[in-house]
Amino acid sequence: MINLLFIGDIVGFTGFDFVCENLQELAKKYNSNFIVVNGENICNGKGITEREADKLFELGVNVITTGNHIWDNWISKPLLKSSSLVLRPYNYPTGNVGKGYATVKHPSGIEIAVIQLQGRTFMYSIDCPFRAASKVLATISKNIDVIIVDFHAEATSEKVTMGHYLDGKVSAVIGTHTHIQTADAQIMPKGTAYITDVGMSGPYDSAIGLRKDVSLNRHLYQTAHKYESATDDNKICGVAIEIDGESGRALKIDNFTFPDFPKSASF
Repeated sequence: MINLLFIGDIVGFTGFDFVCENLQELAKKYNSNFIVVNGENICNGKGITEREADKLFELGVNVITTGNHIWDNWISKPLLKSSSLVLRPYNYPTGNVGKGYATVKHPSGIEIAVIQLQGRTFMYSIDCPFRAASKVLATISKNIDVIIVDFHAEATSEKVTMGHYLDGKVSAVIGTHTHIQTADAQIMPKGTAYITDVGMSGPYDSAIGLRKDVSLNRHLYQTAHKYESATDDNKICGVAIEIDGESGRALKIDNFTFPDFPKSASF
């Protein structure tokens, strides 16, 4: 059995520190034996460096995915160039540094593939993620049945469509990028685990990771204001997925927030 733990987009250094402090506890809670983390926003909202990647690998992370913001901070480029386990979206044009998928041997001997794709609706007009998905699946060895897809996209409709498109072809389609966990975690009809967005790991006293005052000024004045990560009320969002190692079919998906949001209050 493959017990996948997928941690949603880590935002800022305080979010990174909080994930590092609690990752092994979460892995133990969900009996995880394969861990994927989206790390595109660690460096104050933009990018990831070798220092952060090495720490995550040291804590047991198998693959780190990213997204469009990996290109906003060029300090990430050496890491993308040197590491085969830190991914960038596969469907960026040829010539960009980095890899769009990785294959990793699980301790059981099962080969696991992790693929990173990026949507186009309300985002950059890069190569078609659907055609790219078909291309990379044709490239991956026929012996690999466990395939995990991080689909980094803005539009919920595009994410849901990708889920249906890949249902039965991959083990899981996990949406990232919008930072708010959705309530649609499910096993699709042909055995693919799916969630539209896994959510953000980082400071929730914020506007999806951004300082509230900076976000308000952006909306009020409709002009650029420097991105500054918030720091308070850190939480971790993710999913735990049970996958049959022989068939590659997902058996169970649980979404979580750690610690939980309060559901009631008294004053």
